Order: sequence, then structure tokens, then C-alpha cells
Amino acid sequence: MGVGVTAPLSHSVGLVRLQFQHTTPKKRSLARVFLGHKYHNHHHNNKSISIISNCTTSSNTTSTTTATTTTTTTTTATSGGGLLEVNELKERCKKWEWKGQYSITYFVSQSSISNSNNNKPPLLLVHGFGASIPHWRRNIGTLAQNFTVYAIDLLGFGASDKPAGFSYTMETWAQLILDFLDEIVQKPTVLIGNSVGSLACVIAASDSSRSLVRGLVLLNCAGGMNNKAVVDDWRIKLLLPLLLLVDFLLRQRGIASAIFERVRKRDNLRNILLSVYGNKESVDEELVEIIMEPTNDAGALDAFVSIVTGPPGPNPVQLMPRISLPVLLLWGDQDPFTPLDGPVGKYFSSLPSELTNVSLFVLEGVGHCPHDDRPDLVHEKLLPWLAQLPAS
Repeated sequence: MGVGVTAPLSHSVGLVRLQFQHTTPKKRSLARVFLGHKYHNHHHNNKSISIISNCTTSSNTTSTTTATTTTTTTTTATSGGGLLEVNELKERCKKWEWKGQYSITYFVSQSSISNSNNNKPPLLLVHGFGASIPHWRRNIGTLAQNFTVYAIDLLGFGASDKPAGFSYTMETWAQLILDFLDEIVQKPTVLIGNSVGSLACVIAASDSSRSLVRGLVLLNCAGGMNNKAVVDDWRIKLLLPLLLLVDFLLRQRGIASAIFERVRKRDNLRNILLSVYGNKESVDEELVEIIMEPTNDAGALDAFVSIVTGPPGPNPVQLMPRISLPVLLLWGDQDPFTPLDGPVGKYFSSLPSELTNVSLFVLEGVGHCPHDDRPDLVHEKLLPWLAQLPAS
């Protein structure tokens, strides 16, 4: 069987994932076990959870709505804001020098009704592993109709610096987010993150020493920078010797370089993306290029190895109870990286019944990157939630 080591795009991506190229049901099952969670159909009895399917939703959080409507394409499903061109996003990006030595790329789009929008908090979009600012191209236009929208390339990703030999940690990214809010945004902000970007937002929001965060939106939040964080799953424990071997191999420069070159090939990236998106129409050549382009940068290999082999970072199980801010969880139910029946998914699914500040909507037929996979479903729940936030 063909085995490809994968990591781009998402999750507690630190541990290298095996992708079985010639998939049979047995091989797909094994691949999902390696991801940390063997995925199967889930059933939720928690009345605080709403399940949102393709083109219809239910306002009653105690019931489940099922839709048979044909899936619409994401290019035309951005609720009036439109799909922003990647080149336009890049041309409008700005640079910020973090800690006097690292160049960080960010984007800002002022609200189209800014004169009457003074009480609405700004939004900061934080991408997941392997992604960057253009991964939000289907969302910025819609959100900017009513909010000032910022998006950032985390250190090591996109057009931001990728310093050679840098040791990446979740805490580093969380501090970058807080410093960006303090120095650039300068207003309490709603953080919206995907995957490992979500976890960075959780860590930032749990820092109660500064009132920089107004709310938190988590899109399929990761449990750690890599799967070493998932210690309570017997499948991870069973594979731990293999995971340690992978870490050892990646610390050998020649082997790491060969693995990275395989991962970053266009066809491999496309297959990886298809495996984590529910709506396959969203996986177009533009998306593949968004993920692929930054891997050409000097320092990209170092970032890949450091993230895959580094410490997983703070556990959200310890962090979430500290957060009293309004929290919205949007979770794609076809996510092979952080599935609802895995330890991370189960924990976040339980939160609405335990914490009054947390709301959860499960998005049916949606994968690991809901904002890009099915932006229409995300906007349908995100915009009303943002509208009901108390005025500043």
C-alpha cells in the first residue's frame, strides 16, 4: 500500500498522519485510527446541541433538522459579501514587526457601515495549520459588511516570517495574537479560529490579565499542536511507539526534507484536502495553491518539523472553564482530524450543558474547515451570534 506522510491543514497537527493512497474500507479505518479517532456515525442526546444540515437550519436547539436539498457551491454562498480574490487579499495585506524582529503579515477590511458601527467589536480571523489569510477569502466580504475584520498569518505560515531553527509552540502563537490585539487592533476583539488557530485563540482568551478579547468562535478546535495531546484515547496509546519513531525520523534533516517534499506535492495536497472537506467542490486549484505556495519559503521545512515534533501545548480541557466570555462552537461532523466521537470532539460537545456561555452547532456534511468548506452554513450561525453580543 502507498503510504504518504501528511500534515498540511489542520488539527492538532503535530503528529505526522498516515494517508493511505489506495483506500479500502479497512485501510481508511486504519488511517483514521492513526489520526487518533476511528470515525463512525454519532448520536447526540445533549439538548444544547443543534445539528445544521445543508441548506436549512433549526432555530429550536432541542431538535435536529435534516435537509435533502442539493448542496450549493461555496463560491455563490457567501451571503452577499462575495468571494474575495486571492490577489486582492495579498495586495491589501500589511506588515507588522512583532517583538522588533519578526515580520507578521495581516489584513484589515473596514466595515462598510463603519460610521454607525462604533459599538460592534472588530473580528480577528486565525487560520489553522498549513493555511493563511486567503483561507478566509469566502468569509471576509460577508463579515466586513457589518464588522471591521482583521486576519493574520501566524509566525511560520503564509507570508509571515519563518525563522530558521525557531521552536514553535502554542503559547508563542497565543502571545502573538494578544500582542497584535494590543498594538494593532487596540479594541476588545472577537477571535475566530480554525483548528490549531482555534486553540491559539482559546489560550489567548484564557489570559485574564488583559481585557483584549470580547468573544470566541471556534471552528473544529484542535486539542493540541499535535496528537501527542490526545493521551486518553487507547488508539493513540497503542500507536505511541510508532509516533515516537516518526518524531525521531523527522529530526533527521535528510529524512524530514524527503517527507516534506512528498507532502507538498500538488496532487498530495489536493488528496489531503479532499479527505478533510465535506463539500468537495470547495477543493479547487486556488485552495491547493493557497496551501502550497508558502511551502516554498525558506524556513517552511523547519516550521513543519518543529510543529510536528514539538510539545502539544496547553490542554483546552483545563483552559475552557476559565473563560467566561461568550463562546460559539461550530463543528463539521465529517471531520477526520477532530471528529465528534473522538476525545476532543466529545469534550467540546459536552460544554453547552456545563457552561452557560457556550453554544454549539453541529454542521452536517461539513469537514475540518467549516468556514471554507460551507461558508453559508457558518455565516448562518455566526452572524446572528455576533449580532447579539452586548455593545461595548
